[in-house]
Amino acid sequence: MKRLKLFVNGQWTEPIDDQYFSAYNPATEEVIAQVAQGSRKDAQRAVASAKSASREFREWSIWKRAELLQRIATVVEKRKEELAYLLTIDQGKPYHTEALREVDSVVRAFSDAAEQIKWMETSFIPTRDEKKRVYNYLAAKGVYAVITPWNYPYMVPTEFLAPGLAAGNTIVWVPAPTTSVCAVKFAECLEEAGVPPGVVNLITGFGDEVGDEIVIHPNTDAIAFCGSTKTGQVIASRGAGKPMLLELGGNGPTIVLADANIEQAAQSIAKACFTNAGQICSSTERILVQKEVQDELVERLLEQVKSIILGDPLDSKTTMGPLNNPPVVDKNIEHAEDSRKRGSTIVTGGKKPTHFEKGYYFEPTIINNVKLDSLYNLDETFGPVAPVIPFESLDEALEITYQSKWGLSSAIFSQHLKTALTFAEKMPTGLVNINDNSDYWEPHLPFGGVAGKTSGLGRVGGKYAIREMSDLKTITIDLK
Repeated sequence: MKRLKLFVNGQWTEPIDDQYFSAYNPATEEVIAQVAQGSRKDAQRAVASAKSASREFREWSIWKRAELLQRIATVVEKRKEELAYLLTIDQGKPYHTEALREVDSVVRAFSDAAEQIKWMETSFIPTRDEKKRVYNYLAAKGVYAVITPWNYPYMVPTEFLAPGLAAGNTIVWVPAPTTSVCAVKFAECLEEAGVPPGVVNLITGFGDEVGDEIVIHPNTDAIAFCGSTKTGQVIASRGAGKPMLLELGGNGPTIVLADANIEQAAQSIAKACFTNAGQICSSTERILVQKEVQDELVERLLEQVKSIILGDPLDSKTTMGPLNNPPVVDKNIEHAEDSRKRGSTIVTGGKKPTHFEKGYYFEPTIINNVKLDSLYNLDETFGPVAPVIPFESLDEALEITYQSKWGLSSAIFSQHLKTALTFAEKMPTGLVNINDNSDYWEPHLPFGGVAGKTSGLGRVGGKYAIREMSDLKTITIDLK
């Protein structure tokens, strides 16, 4: 069985304590690799490496950094099929319909960052003193502690690595344990592209040890994290005082008004419910529908579910694969049972399929008349679910939305643009999509939560992430 090492200071190294953990294929439950279980000592070694590399790397010209980013994009494109295959057997998403596309998104994001950093402008500031000249520029923050989840094990790290490198930061990266095989392969691409030693360091292991170490270490200057709100709150506390970019949980609603094109809405909503088996922070996990069109929407959603082929993610016919790990399967079962006990109707799904002997599979699920005190409404399910909540008036829909602790993304379907736009401006989420699902996003667009909610701090996405991961430095010149 292959043993995957840590990547520190440009070298593949054994963990100091010689500990490894097993990586499993979520479709077969077979062990696919032994992954280095880094310790605090390994994390400290990686931080020291990043700190040492930071002084030189931050002095690289913007054009030189852009060339590095483009080389990374080129290597990822060249190794696309290999990366996608490992993504499928490590994470579980279908190879043909999703894994290849995620790798394509990584290529675009690195290429975009290579261009964006070259054309970002800062300002010349007028002053009262006529003999003074003042200007701003973007400077690297230093060493970034980056911690990423398992749902998009290439693309989510890219949301931090591409802008972070563009800004001149060095990085210590701790990926999710259940998709660390992907992380190792991605680090191989960075090495092949010529990322200098110490600029990106990969420490696989468990968050409460190596993740915590890079968060609290005095030589990490800033933190970037994507994952659950619960973990994000721990990181915010443990890393208090450091700049943070946090992309946390979401359960922003999709609002379907009575005048919406129901067929088009159902197609779009189903895509956001069941892509990546619903394991997306911006997926559609709450569908608020006006009562006049509730039955029609549920019927249309059921038509969409019937076309889903749940199965082996390497099979070209498969359109939905397994969930990534047992805890997320348990959570989906818990939420379905909770809703059933509260009197909601499981239209379809709500359980593990019986025809798979192995694998972390869960049936695509529609739940009608979901109650406001149910876990589907109050928590983030992170699974292939379409919970339908009826409402009568727009004010009622807004009230349901305001009661939520989440504030990441949402969607509104209506053929009356004025109504939709007015509603969108009142929605307490960072992203609102009109007549498209809550999961629509492109890597150059700003994405993040809003104040007063628990969906994070700051913005990922293109130039917005580059600014987040840079210090705005001001220099004054006296001409007297």
